Amino acid sequence: MTTLEDPIEIGDVEVPNRLYRAPLLECAGTGPDAVETLIDDLEPAAESGVGLVCQGATIVRGDGGCAAPGMTRVHDPNFVARLSQLTDRIHAHGSRIFIQLEHGGLRSMETWHAEYRDEHPGLEQLAVSRPPRQLRLFDRLGFLEYDPHVLTTAEVYDLAADFGRSAAWAVDAGYDGVHLAGANMGIIQQFLSPFYNRRDDEFGGSPEARLEFLAVVHDEVRNRAGDVPLITKVPAETPAPPAPVVRRKLSLTDGVEIARRLERIGYDAVVPVQTSVVWDMSIVRGAYPERAWDNEALREKYDAAFGDSTRRRLVALANRIQSLQYDFESAWNETFCRRVRERVSIPVLAEGGVRERAEMDRLLGSSDGHDASSAVGATDDGPACDMVGMARPFYAEPRLGARLLEPDTGSMSEPRSEDGADARVASNPRVVCESCNNCTVPQVTGAPGICRTPSVLRKRGGLERAGAYERTDP
Repeated sequence: MTTLEDPIEIGDVEVPNRLYRAPLLECAGTGPDAVETLIDDLEPAAESGVGLVCQGATIVRGDGGCAAPGMTRVHDPNFVARLSQLTDRIHAHGSRIFIQLEHGGLRSMETWHAEYRDEHPGLEQLAVSRPPRQLRLFDRLGFLEYDPHVLTTAEVYDLAADFGRSAAWAVDAGYDGVHLAGANMGIIQQFLSPFYNRRDDEFGGSPEARLEFLAVVHDEVRNRAGDVPLITKVPAETPAPPAPVVRRKLSLTDGVEIARRLERIGYDAVVPVQTSVVWDMSIVRGAYPERAWDNEALREKYDAAFGDSTRRRLVALANRIQSLQYDFESAWNETFCRRVRERVSIPVLAEGGVRERAEMDRLLGSSDGHDASSAVGATDDGPACDMVGMARPFYAEPRLGARLLEPDTGSMSEPRSEDGADARVASNPRVVCESCNNCTVPQVTGAPGICRTPSVLRKRGGLERAGAYERTDP
């Protein structure tokens, strides 16, 4: 019976337990303070006992490709070498750290960020193919702006080489593994998806050809970085808009087949993720972030990002509608993960809507020490995954691992503070994150990813006063 505290091997690397901090947007950039910002953001998770820390998406090229302001670029070996300060700090706590590599393609800021476009008038998006007609409509209506450069065959190989070079520099800087941003509408998903990929060369046409970019990236990483663990997200575009709007998309069955083929190619683990074909709330399901949109201090920055106040209101309206379509669902990737795990022998990592220890035990197929049968959607079908990750809850509780892992949590008794009493159950710790998304919207302005919801911060404060984040080493 597998528990959250059990070690696991990903490739040749042993991870001390099965809890991981999923990739988040750190907004650290690449300036003089970038490394310290990353240390401040990521070290608390390792300090709290989390087995694997995944640094958020980093961009493999020096121009373009950022999906949001403040993303870190890893195209410069001199900068990447400085990141050894970060990896040393993570390793000092016994944790492992993977770096996530990405390029935004059509999702990049040059598509949607008005101020950024004005400052970089000659910057084109990199595109797998000509943008789909649905997206061209948004261009004609003025909501987005597409001036894409469709990659030639030779340029696709060059882009894959950029992923390989960045991976090699990261390994030299002490990273234990490489995590590819294969979903969330970045360029890798754009290669995989029939919605985006209409190519007629070796990188398009059939499902096998659409997977070829990931095969070439695999070879580039292996040739340049060696046998470092290599994992990727695997998309299924099932929550995409209704069929009359988007007919060509990746089904769950398609996603399972992609995972099977990635194992044959040589990938060491996969992260199945249900997502949309466009950038929406399918990846951050939860409440409409009313507090974030009503923040007067950020309104001018929102206007600069989206173009003007009218467009800001339209984006907020779309956000409100999407929050109804993508309401919070507990462990929303579970079905996809379970189907993939039945067909592959490499580790399957689950994330998305996991909010309590009992749910983690259930996903791992364990109920030892926790009442996993009480979790929403409990099933007797066996393990759905081999590791469990969370993202936004670490904005709310940077040292969350200390409350979830035994024996480092010390006493599992409920904190007796007014603010923290309802935030943790004695045998089933639950995160204080409310999935309100007030942490995500400000990031379009370059604001850091932090929790801004007073009720959540009060609960965290109560837990801090109760000593819930203090580790007691075994």
